[in-house]
Amino acid sequence: MKKASSPKLAADTAPLFRDRELADRMVSAIGEKAARLAASGRRRANFMEVCGTHTMSIAASGLRRLLPAPVKMLSGPGCPVCVTSQGDIDRLIELALLPGVTTATFGDMLKVKGSKGLDLQAAREKGADVRVVYSPLDALDIAGAERSRKVVFIGVGFETTAPVIGGVLARARAAGLKNFFVAPLFKLVPPALEALLSSGEGEVDGFIMPGHVSAIIGPEPYRFVAEKYKVPCVIAGFEPLDILRGVDALLGQMLSGRPEVDTEYSRVVKAGGNPAALKLMSEVFAPADASWRAIGKIPGSGLALAPAYGKFDAFAEFGVKEREAPEPKGCICGLILTGKASPPDCRLFGKACTPSSAVGPCMVSSEGACAAWFKYGG
Repeated sequence: MKKASSPKLAADTAPLFRDRELADRMVSAIGEKAARLAASGRRRANFMEVCGTHTMSIAASGLRRLLPAPVKMLSGPGCPVCVTSQGDIDRLIELALLPGVTTATFGDMLKVKGSKGLDLQAAREKGADVRVVYSPLDALDIAGAERSRKVVFIGVGFETTAPVIGGVLARARAAGLKNFFVAPLFKLVPPALEALLSSGEGEVDGFIMPGHVSAIIGPEPYRFVAEKYKVPCVIAGFEPLDILRGVDALLGQMLSGRPEVDTEYSRVVKAGGNPAALKLMSEVFAPADASWRAIGKIPGSGLALAPAYGKFDAFAEFGVKEREAPEPKGCICGLILTGKASPPDCRLFGKACTPSSAVGPCMVSSEGACAAWFKYGG
């Protein structure tokens, strides 16, 4: 019987792989492991990437087309803009519309619509002073130069972003700035994974953990995934070859029946993470409950400002309270973020919802799964 040939890189995806020969060997190895898995009776290998940068790399490289059955890649809650709850988007728009307030934000937040159809771009058109910055340091400079205005930086991000903003807050405190504030909407990855796994609703057989976040926190916080839930994990880099190595490692763990936390991205991720960043985070922030789009409130999954930095909390300063708000009608961004659906499953995808006229945040953000599928296909 003639042996089936191993899949090869398509001509349109090959240039994205720095070493085509190595990539072909990796694809072949993955195919062999997948065949062994299928022969053992396992009909699926659903792997969730927990980072928006991985999502974009997978889409741009056409990696899904290279992976054999039963391997399927699912997008997880790895896009910070996407997981910001609808109620929190409403709070940010309320802040922006306050008189005397300058809102500083990264560009991805501009077009995420609140429950009333407004976004920060629309708030700006109504007269709000909303400015796009490339660093929280830019927002600090605005506060220093324009003392008559109250400057609010939108603090959206994971463990990667929090230390940077923590450093800016330490500078603001040292400088005695009284007109600089942060809207703290930070999220922590491990508690979100705990919520996904403990729900029992998902069908995730392995996780590709985020490289950027892991560079800060190290591999240790993920141990519960392998030890408690018996789900394989690998921390991978962002080159297509990194992701292929991650998939290969996950299949190997499934075949061996020994789930663990493997670090493929060892050139960046070290045991114990980044001590300086972790120390700064512990000084400026304190764990807090946080609301995640479609998942709901997860205990200990966010970061509030520590008491010594409480005066910089924009929500407290302006009395903007927490709230709940409905998801955009027809949008299934929440299902996509939890791996229960893919972008083409949404009836709005590519029709009523496009990057130029997005309904949900998964199409707005440059790290959103819908934006990735729209730009590169599945």
